[in-house]
Amino acid sequence: MAQEIERKFLVRDDCWREAAHAHFHLKQGYLANQENASIRVRIDHQGRAHINLKSYTLGISRREYEYDIPREEAEEILEHLALKPLIDKTRYLVRYGDHLWEIDEFHGDNAGLVVAEIELNAEDEPFERPPWIDREVSDDPRYLNSCLVRHPYCDWEGADLDTNR
Repeated sequence: MAQEIERKFLVRDDCWREAAHAHFHLKQGYLANQENASIRVRIDHQGRAHINLKSYTLGISRREYEYDIPREEAEEILEHLALKPLIDKTRYLVRYGDHLWEIDEFHGDNAGLVVAEIELNAEDEPFERPPWIDREVSDDPRYLNSCLVRHPYCDWEGADLDTNR
């Protein structure tokens, strides 16, 4: 079984930028956002395309399956079949302690949202918290990419709006 264990956090400020050793653009779209799972197509920074099936569960563990697909077909799927808006983001890689953090800076309808993620091998795996990490949002469905399609960050209002700075 493929299992993803991932914790998600807001960031306090831009201090993480000076430690980023790589960044790249990602474009992805969702074909289905159902009660039990989501189906996503993503084109990565190297032009490779993948289809991803992920269980819809809150918390830090979920089942995840990913398969390569032809890029041309992925482009067609994103244009004609994917729910809009597409998720458009820049991913930055930052090594802190023994772990690699992925910081996603969203664009388009989700501009202004910056989320840091860390993938772990076990739910109770210890890790060092960088000083730029703020509140954990792993249990908040609003921060799932699949939910940002239905309710983009630009539509969050007043008390619902969590800023990153």
